[in-house]
Amino acid sequence: HGLIGRRVDVRLTYRAVEIFFDHKRIACHIRSSQRAGHITVNKHMPKSHQRYANTTPHTLRKEAAKVGSNTAIFIERLLSDRPHPEQGYRSAQGVLSLARRYESDRLELACERALIINALSYSSVANILKSGLDQAPPASEAVKPAPPHGNIRGKNYYQ
Repeated sequence: HGLIGRRVDVRLTYRAVEIFFDHKRIACHIRSSQRAGHITVNKHMPKSHQRYANTTPHTLRKEAAKVGSNTAIFIERLLSDRPHPEQGYRSAQGVLSLARRYESDRLELACERALIINALSYSSVANILKSGLDQAPPASEAVKPAPPHGNIRGKNYYQ
């Protein structure tokens, strides 16, 4: 990844792909026989990508289930709402890391609230926890209907 944008020489053989920079071999990979397939060597990836290289949706779901059912559902939706589950890894790990900063019970309530309002992102859960909305009563209990009054026309008036 350190040579992105630089000109390199590539030698292709039936079994291998070799990459040269300034006449020095910098990488050698076994060639994939699978059509449109790829092979990635972890140490050739940027450090930020290496962190997620061994993560699987199963491990994220398992870790979320330890926190609680709402967290597990939230992580499941976070991964399944993306074209590729890998696109949700960073957000999922961020949400799970909130359990270290806040209690697991609070994270569970925050995920429940995020699911109710359909806010499926790390920042939504983090903001719910920061503002303390996880400990506030649900919106349906907090808002009471207006008392009956002669000046209130109601929904039938606007038909």
